[in-house]
Amino acid sequence: MSTSSLKASTGELEHDTQTGRSLYRKLTLRFAPFLCLCFFAAFLDRVNVGIAKLQMLDSLGFSETVYGLGAGLFFVGYILFEVPSNLILDKVGARFWIARIMVTWGILSGLTMFVKTPGQFYTVRFLLGLAEAGFLPGALLYLTYWFPDARRGRIVALFMVGLPMSSLLGAPLSGWILSYFNGVHGLQGWQWLFFLEALPSVVLGILVYIFLPGNYDNARFLTSAEIARLKRDIGTDQEEKKGHQLGQAFKDPKVWAVGYLDLCILLCFYSISFWMPTMLREAGVRSTGEIGALMAIPNALAVAMVLVTGISSDRFRERRWHVAVPLLCSALGLIASAFCSGSAFATVLVLSIANAGAAAAMPVVWSLPSTFLKGTAAAAGIAFACSIANLGGFASTYFLGWMKDQTHSMSAGVITFGVCLLAGCALALVMPKRIVNR
Repeated sequence: MSTSSLKASTGELEHDTQTGRSLYRKLTLRFAPFLCLCFFAAFLDRVNVGIAKLQMLDSLGFSETVYGLGAGLFFVGYILFEVPSNLILDKVGARFWIARIMVTWGILSGLTMFVKTPGQFYTVRFLLGLAEAGFLPGALLYLTYWFPDARRGRIVALFMVGLPMSSLLGAPLSGWILSYFNGVHGLQGWQWLFFLEALPSVVLGILVYIFLPGNYDNARFLTSAEIARLKRDIGTDQEEKKGHQLGQAFKDPKVWAVGYLDLCILLCFYSISFWMPTMLREAGVRSTGEIGALMAIPNALAVAMVLVTGISSDRFRERRWHVAVPLLCSALGLIASAFCSGSAFATVLVLSIANAGAAAAMPVVWSLPSTFLKGTAAAAGIAFACSIANLGGFASTYFLGWMKDQTHSMSAGVITFGVCLLAGCALALVMPKRIVNR
């Protein structure tokens, strides 16, 4: 090759690299902050019942078992409609369906303020799960339309940082609402909590319909060169994958493995989100505002770890150890919490380790399905894995509530969940390196 040809080839390569960097920087700024904010609102409306419980149970005369079952019924509705919801999204488009999800869950979350009986509580939580089903797998599927596998860990991390952020900022906010609004206009603080924290979801749902483009062909903010580059990158990924058939999503053991890995993550997350306020109350912390502030500490560390592992996993093209090591930390932290019930400091410390580990594994786990599934199978596979995972949400709410009523302690429950996380570590390491390390 002549010197002039080599220079021309090098110049074309550098231009292509710069085009790619510019393109994905633009896409990241366009989607990541907005979808992160949507996830923030979704998770806040899902778990704010944990801190509302501090007033709600005494006000309504509910037992721990009633609370645990009501909190857990959310996941029953969520699981039942998860796969159908994502298949509908694949047919009607992400913009309309995600907007529908957010507006309906916002309305139902707000209606929780009117609950008076266990039956009403069970009904509204079940319907909230039905309404929200499909948001997480739908958003993850939507991101596969815009980002190739090699960049997936980072963008999923930027999206999923909304989950720990919702507790980092939402827990102190919820504690303040409980204290400041209690008695305002004849309503109790927990009622104001559900009403005020539902409003952002409705507003964001409307903005989703206005803001999100359906696909890159009608994305006016992209140039023709950027669209061509995006088609090439996404097309290359799709050619390397299998699983056009819908049935592939339910038969592939890797989909089941992803579901179990996220089940482990949710066992930890929801144990902390739904039950940490109770643990702190039992450790001697009485102020709802102080409990809300202490709950922010585990999530501050989680926010950092989500970003660190998402970026690191993409940089080294490694997924398995980026899941196994965080899950190990999470398991040890959760097990240790069973022996720290008398100390607020120790409880916050070990739950911070557990929460950070679960958060660190999460974006890497959810970058895996798109490495081996495509098309309709990807829509169903992501949703099916999410359905399996949310069994952990039900277990961590109902089982711990029942355990507390029966034994006046949650120690056996959190130790059991820690053992499940240790099994998740082993499962992550036996996943096929050639396929998942993209």
